[in-house]
Amino acid sequence: MKTSIVILTHNQLDYTKLCIESIRKFTVTGSYELIVVDNASTDGTISWLNEQGDIRTIFNESNLGFPKGCNQGIAISTGDNILLLNNDTVVTERWLEQLTTALYSEDSVGAVSCVTNNCSYAQKISTNYNNLEQMQQFAAEYNVTDPTKWEERLKLIGFCYLIKSTVIDRIGVLDEIFSPGNFEDDDYSLRIRKAGYKLLLCKDTFIHHFGSVSFGEMSAKYSQILRNNARKYENKWGFSPLYSQHIRMEVINLIDEPSDMPINVLEVGCACGGTLLEIKNRFKNSNLYGIELNEKAAEVAKIIADVQPENIENDGMNYEEGFFDYIIFADVLEHLYDPWNVLINIRKYLKPTGKLLISLPNIMHHSVMSDLLVEGNFTYAEAGILDRTHMRFFTLKEIQRMSFSTGYNINHIGGVSTGVSQEEEIFIDRLNKLGETDLRAQFGTYQYIMSSSKNLLYDIILTIMDFKDQPITIVEKLRDYNIQDILSMVNVLFKDDDYSKTEVLNLLGVVHFENGEYKRVLPFFEQAHLTDMINSEVLYNISYFLYFIGEVSAAEEYRNELRKIDKQAHEDLSEVVKEMVISF
Repeated sequence: MKTSIVILTHNQLDYTKLCIESIRKFTVTGSYELIVVDNASTDGTISWLNEQGDIRTIFNESNLGFPKGCNQGIAISTGDNILLLNNDTVVTERWLEQLTTALYSEDSVGAVSCVTNNCSYAQKISTNYNNLEQMQQFAAEYNVTDPTKWEERLKLIGFCYLIKSTVIDRIGVLDEIFSPGNFEDDDYSLRIRKAGYKLLLCKDTFIHHFGSVSFGEMSAKYSQILRNNARKYENKWGFSPLYSQHIRMEVINLIDEPSDMPINVLEVGCACGGTLLEIKNRFKNSNLYGIELNEKAAEVAKIIADVQPENIENDGMNYEEGFFDYIIFADVLEHLYDPWNVLINIRKYLKPTGKLLISLPNIMHHSVMSDLLVEGNFTYAEAGILDRTHMRFFTLKEIQRMSFSTGYNINHIGGVSTGVSQEEEIFIDRLNKLGETDLRAQFGTYQYIMSSSKNLLYDIILTIMDFKDQPITIVEKLRDYNIQDILSMVNVLFKDDDYSKTEVLNLLGVVHFENGEYKRVLPFFEQAHLTDMINSEVLYNISYFLYFIGEVSAAEEYRNELRKIDKQAHEDLSEVVKEMVISF
């Protein structure tokens, strides 16, 4: 089996030499052919290439860009596989053998890549070498074939991209609309997957990557090229290549389960399924579900998950209640009209022990405060998206209130921070002096990441009236909750219904009294009275209880109020009090 290694050059001769010398040293002779396509180098690269006897070359009179140059190399290749390799890489021991092993591990695998020291999209690993000699020592120990370290991906970064020739024959070559370069690998990855093939990232194989050498000469134009090609990609496929393929590692890291545990995971706003696919890599027995309104992105996510085009703001989804171990809202809630209602409605689909994983933007981030207070503007760039139409923003306290009011306990909350310059640090200090509490951490947090579980108190209070004939059951259900939390939950659940709130609070006072929980009685009766000050039943009960515990003066005040609104109840209470042998 032979691999055609296609390398593009545009100056940077020293890097090219390092790359090709490493290929010769660490790749089995006869297992590859070298094809170099030069895009009008002027630094001696052409002369050097002409001196090499083992390289097939193409010399372009002008810089035709990366996609076009790769296609030229592919056109003259003779290998069973094509390897697109950047000239700013240095390969290592067993690199190609291991990549080829993964490529042919299944018929369904269409292309593979490796990890490196300098790369985006989580293809970078931590290293501690200081020179290329140490790098090769590191790689020699690292590069050991291990199929458990192969991960399926939505896309592979094109610095080292090994593809079966049969796949190229089927789907065609790189799309040259992405010249001079960037997003052609995103595009090609998607085309491979839509053709029914898998992409594997081989985390058992490492090569060195200097990174962006070719584009370094045109760094002033680089950002514009990225924006232009991102738009081309979105126009072609119907979704953003930046947002829709993102892997939310910080959210996935909150999943705390054994790796072999069968878990049901729903991601709301799953886009193309990058996060779900990474969950599958970590939890092999997971069952993946998604909700995505962008039909084009949903088509991609459906390759690996059961994806529905549900509008999450409509109550009632096609899932069993109590089905999910995890429900993920990553950069979603802030875009909803009523996130509180969505969180309430989604509760029923979580298992009793299920977790809600959420990321939310922080309005107190110093960049927002600076725009607002210094510039008089209000902008917030989230995940590269500048359009804030219908976006909501949250403080830490608001997140905590929203969680409690929708029936959740926050088990963990952390933050994603951005780098802070010296000038920004000074601004944060000035902001912090405006209040009495140290809020530096909140001013430095760009986004909050949290894990929440069902607050069972929410369900207990919501169904409390179903157990009104079972007072001991109510008392037992509430025994482990403090009074203030119970009162807060009652206020949350019945904030717009004073009648029901009063009824529940009165019941709670009665059942605790009947079961001898005297220390917990009065707060319920008092709150019930504050909610409805002319409710004769509440006035009767609170007065009776105060007499019972010997608080005669306070009891008299409530009994007098009762007389004004319900004379019969007042007389009944008076008779009962007499029987208690209490002197009036």
